[in-house]
Amino acid sequence: MPKLKKTEVIMLIEKLENLYPDAECALEHRNVFELLIATVLSAQTTDKSVNLVTPGLFEKANDAKAISELPQDELEDILRKIGMYRSKAKNIKALSKMLVETHRGEVPGDYDELIKLPGVGRKTANVVLSVGFGEQRIAVDTHVFRLANRIGLCEEKDVLRTELALMEGIPKEHWTRMHHALIFHGRQVCMARNPKCEFCGIAELCKMNGLSQEKRQL
Repeated sequence: MPKLKKTEVIMLIEKLENLYPDAECALEHRNVFELLIATVLSAQTTDKSVNLVTPGLFEKANDAKAISELPQDELEDILRKIGMYRSKAKNIKALSKMLVETHRGEVPGDYDELIKLPGVGRKTANVVLSVGFGEQRIAVDTHVFRLANRIGLCEEKDVLRTELALMEGIPKEHWTRMHHALIFHGRQVCMARNPKCEFCGIAELCKMNGLSQEKRQL
């Protein structure tokens, strides 16, 4: 599938940022620690589901020391409504303990230190650095991966290559806003199945839409 030209990428950025001017992280949090915990819990689970369990969790324990001291079975009971709750309970308990032991309970604003924490991968670290510390980052979740390759921003087979391609193709000052705008567009219009192409505000730039139109004309 052909990729977007540089001029088309600039047009796409402008359109998406105009379509979703208020796009931001949908995970409810009051500080960087709560953001980190919520992002770890969001793996293979919707943000909506995470937002249903985190109020109860943070009411009981809202810092690293408190979560590290919660019994595993109590943590599991709080998180039971989300997927993989047992392993996620284990991870947030372990990462909280590590934060207490190595960072005085504070979330580090350093990528290499973040990915040392249990349950924290590249996407989670990028979200925390972007939303929590104000850095320009592109966190590639399932929506960003799907849209980037469907629209024509890149043509990659894995998440890491997609992230690197987006960092190369999108001006850095737009990384964070584009990350959120792509997620919003993926949730509201460009779904994995049955995308609403007829209601799409970027349809004229989408390479997949262009290919579909060509097939219909054959």
